[in-house]
Amino acid sequence: MLLVDAANVVGSRPDGWWRDRAGAAARLVDQVRAACRAGRLSVPVVLVLEGAARSGVEEGAADGVEIVHAPGGGDDTIASIAASVGDPVVLVSADRGLAARCQAVGAAVVRPRWLLDRL
Repeated sequence: MLLVDAANVVGSRPDGWWRDRAGAAARLVDQVRAACRAGRLSVPVVLVLEGAARSGVEEGAADGVEIVHAPGGGDDTIASIAASVGDPVVLVSADRGLAARCQAVGAAVVRPRWLLDRL
């Protein structure tokens, strides 16, 4: 499973995302779904949205991509998903604290550039 810290990935590009967090989240989800349909990413993919970004995309699954809305900050939700999945998990995030939490439960970690290069 590819587990995406969407806020961290969106925040890695200085493209004005801070003016429209919901729109930036929707664009990322669209790009990830297109990459899955084209075979550039393997499914399943789980994207975790937090804060204002949640209003940009409804929760649910399509094209092998599941959207999860974190009730608060995304880190606890992401760490919980990483700990509860039986399959190998690859986390996409540059957040060192979150990376350490997920590595402690067996997840591998890649930086946002890895994902962006595949979109």
